Amino acid sequence: MSTVRKLYDLAAANTALRFSPYCWRIKLAMAHKNLSFETIPWHFTDKDEVAFAGASKVPILIDGETIIHDSQSIAEYLEVTYPNGPTLFNDPATRALTKFVKNWTEVTLHPAIARLVLPNIHAIIAPKDQEYFRRTREAFYGETLEVMTGKHEQYLPAFQAALVPIRNTLKAQQFLAGSGPTYADHIVFGALQWAKLTSTVPLLEADDPIALWMHALLEGYGLAG
Repeated sequence: MSTVRKLYDLAAANTALRFSPYCWRIKLAMAHKNLSFETIPWHFTDKDEVAFAGASKVPILIDGETIIHDSQSIAEYLEVTYPNGPTLFNDPATRALTKFVKNWTEVTLHPAIARLVLPNIHAIIAPKDQEYFRRTREAFYGETLEVMTGKHEQYLPAFQAALVPIRNTLKAQQFLAGSGPTYADHIVFGALQWAKLTSTVPLLEADDPIALWMHALLEGYGLAG
């Protein structure tokens, strides 16, 4: 009998809405490896529910008797445990470059997105999560959610500037990793899917090379719709 893999996945008040950039990385990585899985909706303050994993946030993967948390650790686990599936990292050079993509995404792209979407995320998450979310995010970014809302237009240029290297790359090749996707694509996709699912306004035109790339990833992995 095949193993039922379970992935704890961040959810909004409407549990059908799953918006974590880190969870999206793993959902694409699992699809890339042709691995079936079920998701378990999780909310920011459900800390007790994931204490068994030695973690306080998601994603968390349960694969049989194995429990792994942290998106990078999960990706590395999938690559080692399921070597017969398509590789997430290709060769050592690509693996090394993926570290740069990860760092750039988290240091440059995530903050540019966060200031645009945090106020609306606060509005769509479960009421029990709202005080925690406001307190932690306002402390980290040094601004209230209301100030972020008022500066939305001011923050857009930084987001658009961050998209330029992605867009220019995708004008020249089908995926960020070249002719086919790898975990580097999954990392950047996760950030932009987070933006797409939580922004109050469209941040990309439908014919933008980035939007087309995102659609191609979801279609290719059977995750569209």
